Amino acid sequence: MFDSEKIKEFLQVAKVSSPAFGPGGNNLSYITDAETGLPQLWAYDFTTRRKTQVLHTNDRVMFVKYLPGSDIHIIGMDANGNERKQLYMVDDQHTLHRLTPDDDAIYQYGGASSDGRWIAWASNERHPACYDLYIAEIETGNIHKVYESNAATYHIMAWHPDGKHLLVQKKFTNLYNCIGLLDIAGGNIKWITPQQIHAAYTNPRFSMDGNTLYVLSNQDREFKSLAQIDMESFEFTWLSEHDWDAGNLTMDQKGTKLAYTTNEAGSYRGWLYDLEDDRIVDWEVGMGTIEGLTFNADGSKLAFVFNGPTSTADLWTLETNRLEINRLYCTSTTSSFEEKLRKPDLYKIHSFDGLEVPSFLYNPEILDEQAPLAFWVHGGPESQTKAEYHPVIQCLVHLGYIVCAPNVRGSRGYGRTYIHLDDVRKRMDSVQDLVEIANTLKKEPEVDENQVAVIGRSYGGFMVLASITHHPDVFDAGIALVGISSFRTFLENTGPWRRKLREIEYGTIEENDAFFDQIDPIHYTDRITAPLLVSHGANDPRVPIAETEQMIADLKKRNHPVDYIRFEDEGHGIVKMKNQITAYTAMVDFLDTHLK
Repeated sequence: MFDSEKIKEFLQVAKVSSPAFGPGGNNLSYITDAETGLPQLWAYDFTTRRKTQVLHTNDRVMFVKYLPGSDIHIIGMDANGNERKQLYMVDDQHTLHRLTPDDDAIYQYGGASSDGRWIAWASNERHPACYDLYIAEIETGNIHKVYESNAATYHIMAWHPDGKHLLVQKKFTNLYNCIGLLDIAGGNIKWITPQQIHAAYTNPRFSMDGNTLYVLSNQDREFKSLAQIDMESFEFTWLSEHDWDAGNLTMDQKGTKLAYTTNEAGSYRGWLYDLEDDRIVDWEVGMGTIEGLTFNADGSKLAFVFNGPTSTADLWTLETNRLEINRLYCTSTTSSFEEKLRKPDLYKIHSFDGLEVPSFLYNPEILDEQAPLAFWVHGGPESQTKAEYHPVIQCLVHLGYIVCAPNVRGSRGYGRTYIHLDDVRKRMDSVQDLVEIANTLKKEPEVDENQVAVIGRSYGGFMVLASITHHPDVFDAGIALVGISSFRTFLENTGPWRRKLREIEYGTIEENDAFFDQIDPIHYTDRITAPLLVSHGANDPRVPIAETEQMIADLKKRNHPVDYIRFEDEGHGIVKMKNQITAYTAMVDFLDTHLK
């Protein structure tokens, strides 16, 4: 029988995110679930090297930003995972002040004016399916609607340095958007980029004078790279060219340096661009991802979160002049713990149509006999499994499982063409990729072909349910977390602010109802032979809990073995550490029972 305490060792690793330098550059705010088990606001002092919890709240802190030139924070929180994010101000006495008025609405933060007097946000408080644009005065709390949307999804990306305009985004899909400049007084948007659905513009940063906009884009190309836009002529100029997607663009406060990353098959490289010298240099930490880039006041230090398979997520800094990298150790992870973590190999197959499909393959340190195989399938579907620390994967590998984390067609990070290979009627091609990988790995001498499990969350949960219904002879156990069991009922019941964006990827009920009937796992529960574990949060606005419970009801009618974990205080993800321990311990117990 498995050792539950050993499992907890892998699960109780604190996570960090959202670093933000204070105005003096000696203080770094960030979010972590260390000690409390719930993401909270903390600060790191570079002089004393002390870590201090700044705020104690009953719900998770989702992001943190500073007002320009001030010790005042702006944070976001929701309630029990319902994703109805509210905005709050944390003053210099660490007192919390709510800024947004409607509990049932979602507020997407749009940044602060350069003088720190105003903030902006997008909100669906007028109508659940539409996001209007607002500004609010910090001192008085007065809120002004500056743009009313016409059934489209608009977000605010940044304030223009003149304080009179907002850079706004109109979203066509989760992948593509256009950007424009909103005149706050007049309420008119001048579009900077073409209003078409085939390009992305992300992480914009204005020059200090506002005459130039730096942005990452894949306009007319496979991968996102760094570009600049002249704000008078809207002329587009490329500043770099990469064969991988660029991300995480940021700028120092003096407007002289840019920093960004490239996602190279799930492992990240960092880049520094000196705008004064027109010089670019690269840097890296090792196998892993680099997120949350933020400069200190004078641009001499860049803070970021590095997360690797054998180096759990932590805050690091880069000395920009010397390219010297240092770890801040803002979690309780020990070197002895990280030494026993396993680094994956890149494993590739050619699928049914010849397409090369990559995976990360984790092998136990010692293999004395054939081992069971577990798949970890990402969600999205436009997400990507990356070379990061994953507690369940590392735990399973430590317990003797071989773990495969595939990036089937439709995954992010491999170019525009690859990400569209599973759209709408091509949905089951991605499931076939998973089956092809499983059948290939079953032929490997170290794999026990009779002990193969598939695990997935969200869209990955659909992949699990689709696999065990349409290919019941391939997998011997399944675990679906907040999974989609029917695209028809999912589209009918998902949050109205999400439905239109999801229809681009999955198709509409009106045009694809017969196809949904062909593929939806809920119609094929009688084919399932594998034991199943399912888990869901009651407050999930993305994949409503009915998606899981209708599956359970069908399986119980035929007395098929199914275990169910329901969380009343979670949403689409399992945020609270105590709930992660409950869910993931049950997952390992389930696999240990039905496979080993």
